[in-house]
Amino acid sequence: MTEPEIIAALRLQAIPNIGDITAKKLIAHCGSPTAIFKDKLQHLLKIDGIGKMTLKGLFDAIHLEEAEAEYQYLLKKGIVISYFEDEDYPSYLKHCIDGPILLFKQGKIDFQSGKIISVVGTRNITSYGHAFCEEFIEQIAPLNPIIVSGFAYGVDITVQKMAMEVGLQTIGCLAHGLNQIYPKAHKKYKSKIENNGGFLTEFWSTSNPDRENFLKRNRIIAGLSEATIVVESAEKGGSLVTADLANGYDREVFAVPGRSTDKFSKGCNDLIKRQKAHMLTSAAEMIYLLGWDLEEKKAKSNIQKQLFVALDETEQSIYSYLQLNGKQLLDTVALACKLPIQKTSSTLFTMEMKGVIRPLPGKLFEAI
Repeated sequence: MTEPEIIAALRLQAIPNIGDITAKKLIAHCGSPTAIFKDKLQHLLKIDGIGKMTLKGLFDAIHLEEAEAEYQYLLKKGIVISYFEDEDYPSYLKHCIDGPILLFKQGKIDFQSGKIISVVGTRNITSYGHAFCEEFIEQIAPLNPIIVSGFAYGVDITVQKMAMEVGLQTIGCLAHGLNQIYPKAHKKYKSKIENNGGFLTEFWSTSNPDRENFLKRNRIIAGLSEATIVVESAEKGGSLVTADLANGYDREVFAVPGRSTDKFSKGCNDLIKRQKAHMLTSAAEMIYLLGWDLEEKKAKSNIQKQLFVALDETEQSIYSYLQLNGKQLLDTVALACKLPIQKTSSTLFTMEMKGVIRPLPGKLFEAI
């Protein structure tokens, strides 16, 4: 992206009534950020959903001056700028209608590994939450996922430190500019995280860690990943906001259950009860649901060698159907294969014991 286009995109960010959705609408209509400022106001007002109040101050010189100053700062500090249409912009976030038009990155962030999950939770992590994070990170380490979190006290910093300990890349999503670290107590982790991932934000160097910024930041945490995990949360909190946002983006959400009497399990238990999250008691459950099975390639290879020896006619019929149609319910399999429910159920169990299919949450089955 050229310098004039970056400055024009920054200028859009500086205008108070223009958010990311409106900015993208303007860019799509005009063709580029610079083209917006070459157009006439009366033409822009013809765009559906855009009125005079939205475009108030669009051509004010002060916003151009602010954009140029911020660009010079970013340039001086070597901060990487990602435009939402660029190849280096996070792929999952590209699919979010309200994803930032610009992201600012610092460190050694590499999204090429593909697997990205967000882990969030209370700032008052308990020994139960700490133990879960430790076991979970150890279990998923061989799959080399990127761990995204908010770099806050509690669950955030706990899971990010554990990720670095096992050599995983971790990204801290900040609610302020890259010229500062919040909380200040976490400044000691800054260089280590930059060498094992890095920091990402949509906020300028002039932005402070204000409360509304944290709520806005949460959509990036949810949008960056294919799944969001809530480890511990009280009845209300930012983690639940992130879970709601992930659900809104049609991403998988997992919650770690706890005792009904535990204050910091109430939020997680409620997510599970209202079917807004899958119950998560081990990494294996998430690995299966997301299709991250460590033995998948090996199992498929073995099955191809033994398929006709290991499966009888009924089993082969079910396996072929699941292989062709993906995850399916028991009733659907029975109907498609023209088998009684009881016969289908017992056959699926036998096939599971043979290692050719596996059960999934929600009473689904799939071929391995």
